[in-house]
Amino acid sequence: MKIRSVQAHLLSYVFPQPVELTYFGGTRQIVKRDAMLIRVETDNGLVGYGPGEASESAARLITETIKPWLEGRVLADADALRVQFHQAVKPDLRTSHTYGTLEVALYDILGKAAGLPVSELLGGRIRDRIKCYGSSGMYQPPEGYAAEAKLAQEMGFSAYKMRPAAGPDEDVAAVRAMREATGAGFGLMVDAHAWWRMGDRSYSAATVEKVAERMSAYELTWLEEPLPPADHAGYRKLRETGLVPLASGEHEPSEASFLDLIEGGCADYIQMDVVCQGGYAQGRRLFDAVEREGLRFAFHSWGSELELAAAAQLGVCWPEQVVEWLEYPLYSQDGRKFMYEFPLAVEMLKEPLPVEAGELVVPRGPGLGVTVDERVLEKYPWVSGPWSYFTLISPPGRFAVTGDHANTGLGQ
Repeated sequence: MKIRSVQAHLLSYVFPQPVELTYFGGTRQIVKRDAMLIRVETDNGLVGYGPGEASESAARLITETIKPWLEGRVLADADALRVQFHQAVKPDLRTSHTYGTLEVALYDILGKAAGLPVSELLGGRIRDRIKCYGSSGMYQPPEGYAAEAKLAQEMGFSAYKMRPAAGPDEDVAAVRAMREATGAGFGLMVDAHAWWRMGDRSYSAATVEKVAERMSAYELTWLEEPLPPADHAGYRKLRETGLVPLASGEHEPSEASFLDLIEGGCADYIQMDVVCQGGYAQGRRLFDAVEREGLRFAFHSWGSELELAAAAQLGVCWPEQVVEWLEYPLYSQDGRKFMYEFPLAVEMLKEPLPVEAGELVVPRGPGLGVTVDERVLEKYPWVSGPWSYFTLISPPGRFAVTGDHANTGLGQ
């Protein structure tokens, strides 16, 4: 079968009122959330879908570079086609990662053509479930985090992740409040990426170590990105203290930097986003390295349920002691109050993903095993411009985030 058309649809959900958040470094305003839906069709009428990085630059790469090369080509082996693309186009790293994103849609088609789930094309699944942690919590008082953690627990999740940025004492107080609300045995992850993004108010390495020591009393599953991601030496030094398990990876720009993180003893949990960090091909190679080093892997995912479905199909091809976690974003809906609403994330699929006892039951239907609802294309038209703005206290200034994933701006 031949590829007839390749499309990259950018979508936006604009908040009725901007979300206004205050944190130690200043204020943040979130005006919308974006998504990309990739659609590939073959000459026999099969349609494959995949999530994409929600940025105009990624859409241009698909439209101007990847689409012209792919259309008209025979789709029989996704791996072979990728090799041919790299040999012919000699893409830079960004283009290569974007191709890896689009490749999910190619696998969706191949799975549908063969009547098999994508997992069977990626080496074969060895389990049907992957453990999820509820991910929400951004810039709020301790009692707000505690309420969200308890709600995630009541929903059946075995862990909850939050994003602190209220100052060292308040951040520790938030972790204490969550532990008191959930009791022992419930996983708590602290995503500290704001600690090094606050200008003159960013936490020093010494402060980070002290806060980690204080948080260690509350049995963290991990402390995520407490230092600038490129500071692998700093991560190695902090990990050697043995205070708390460390997680990092979602900002690594290349496979070489990932391998340095993994093989350099910098983190206990390695994170990667299928959407913007190389897709299935790089994920499989990194899993090998993670397993060799005796570490654990956790998918970063911060968008739609289509993203979750795509990542999960890869994750279940590896044992839980290697690929342990899938990040499950929790948005406000059905009377449950979390960070904010993002209906597009759920409405992209006609049926919600099955989550039982905090685990995603990975569909066994052909392809990704989900049904995309193309009505979102009309309901959520693209709105150009940044989705989030930061205003810093010191040095004073305002800057925008124009990419919806970790390596395209300031991420979450």
